[in-house]
Amino acid sequence: MTPFFLYNGVTTSPFTEKGKSLLMTIVQALILWNQYLQQQIVWLLKFICKYIPLRQMAHDDPESPDYQKFSTDPPPKMIYHRHEWDWQALQSLYLQRDGKEIKPVQRRKSCDIPEDATCPSCNAPHIFLYRNNGKGGQLLCKICQTRFAPEENRFQKQYTLKCPFCSHALSKVKSRKFFNIYKCVNMKCSFYLHNLGKVDQQHLEVPYGKNEYKLHYIYREFVVDFFKMDLRSLPKGSFSLKFNKNNAYIMSLCLTFHVNLQLSLRKTAQALKDLYGIDMSHQTVARYARTAAAVIKPFVDNYPYEAGNTLVADETYFKVRGRKGFLWIIMDAVSRVILGYQASDDRSVGSCILAMRMAFRSFKEKLPEKFRFIADGYSAYPLAAQQFFLRYGDDFKFDITQVFGLTNDDAVSARYRPYKQMVERLNRTFRSTYRVACGYDTYEGANYNVSLWVAYYNFLRPHATFQNQVLVHIPEIAGADNMPAKWQMLIHLGQQTILNLQKQPAA
Repeated sequence: MTPFFLYNGVTTSPFTEKGKSLLMTIVQALILWNQYLQQQIVWLLKFICKYIPLRQMAHDDPESPDYQKFSTDPPPKMIYHRHEWDWQALQSLYLQRDGKEIKPVQRRKSCDIPEDATCPSCNAPHIFLYRNNGKGGQLLCKICQTRFAPEENRFQKQYTLKCPFCSHALSKVKSRKFFNIYKCVNMKCSFYLHNLGKVDQQHLEVPYGKNEYKLHYIYREFVVDFFKMDLRSLPKGSFSLKFNKNNAYIMSLCLTFHVNLQLSLRKTAQALKDLYGIDMSHQTVARYARTAAAVIKPFVDNYPYEAGNTLVADETYFKVRGRKGFLWIIMDAVSRVILGYQASDDRSVGSCILAMRMAFRSFKEKLPEKFRFIADGYSAYPLAAQQFFLRYGDDFKFDITQVFGLTNDDAVSARYRPYKQMVERLNRTFRSTYRVACGYDTYEGANYNVSLWVAYYNFLRPHATFQNQVLVHIPEIAGADNMPAKWQMLIHLGQQTILNLQKQPAA
């Protein structure tokens, strides 16, 4: 059957001359239309690459001076000073090379060099040392030709920190509680010139206008090793679960009223008296809560949580004897479980590292693939992430996804704002429980009371998001009939954890 096609109301065969010409015209028109579409696609791609990423680049620190102050610079170059020469080995080398050894210094008059003086480079004794510049104080070693002064300490310096961009030696500018701040003061450093070029010209014309930006390379050298601190320390002091007047069930009732129902110590004592006729003081309720917290805390801290690949962190405040303290909280974004927490008297990076260590124990050897850590714009989080990389290498290398401010001024903040609101809602839940306490007495007590609340939040509290189920299901606790019985089972599990920790070495 011969094919036909309809063109302008006329039936034409493609095998005729007129049909062939019409077919070629259609093919050429389709080719031109395809080329036009390709040009439009290329133009759209260029437009997207040129204009659309600007808001995203404004969030990343390499392209925006406004966010540079929140960034953490890469680690510096560390030049180690090794002085491993030995004067006796050098004497043997000279004997093989020249056929003779170097003789001691021939002194024409009495020498005032102390007999216990040695060369800091090769450890040669004082008989090979002589004054190089008379009374100027400089000595010269005849063995290794090293010039030094007796009071000089440059040989005690084990390494030198240098800028990774210009190799200029870093200068120590400030000392803080846990670290020293080093700064590259080279005005020709490529890092400084690059950041200076991004600053608005109008700010450069104002006196000290560029001081509002972070332009120089900065490195923080920690003087405290937060990775050697023991996270499994048991509570100080002796705590006994022997009851002279009451029993374990009454203690669990106190925890139910005080923690679950968020009653203050005095209201808890009043509720026990009104409902059950149990007469006790609010101080007794406080001692019961502290004893339970000391027993339950090891179980909460060492429980093998099943963490996902997305963690959310934030810090909130509380009061200790009227002074502001800070609580660091790290939770899993999927299961909503609190993985790490730390109460501290300041907002330093040390407490952030301790909270991260507690949260990362769920990952054991290394972080999972596509791991993401979401936090606010505080600079302690990137600095803590850098310390994990320097300590453990690529197994714990991760970047901080920072959500800045309260409005979505950049693409990253707009995308990850729900995660930040999730941990902010958790902070409000904690503060609603904390208000009845009216502050804590010590930071150690704050840590134990927070651990009591974390135990309730993870193991006992029903969550509407998960159909009124608990976040972490434990068969022993789920089998209990009521809440006081669940608290007793949680205390029992805490006692077993303490016994197991006492048999194991500190990690």
